[in-house]
Amino acid sequence: MKTFFYFFAIILISVLIISVLPELLSAQPAPPPLPDKPAQTPIDGGLGLLAAAGGAYAIKKIKDRKNNSSFF
Repeated sequence: MKTFFYFFAIILISVLIISVLPELLSAQPAPPPLPDKPAQTPIDGGLGLLAAAGGAYAIKKIKDRKNNSSFF
């Protein structure tokens, strides 16, 4: 009976060491702390106005091209 207990204890300890040892050996260090949150830049208002101005300019160019059809 003692032989079976010792054999079982050795097998159990071996399995525990084999299952835990790789995690201990391949563990990576903790990542560095993240920097503070950067300041947010609002681009919605200016970008919308720029897109509207570009669209109006494109429409103007198309109308000018239709009026001066002899140009091209």
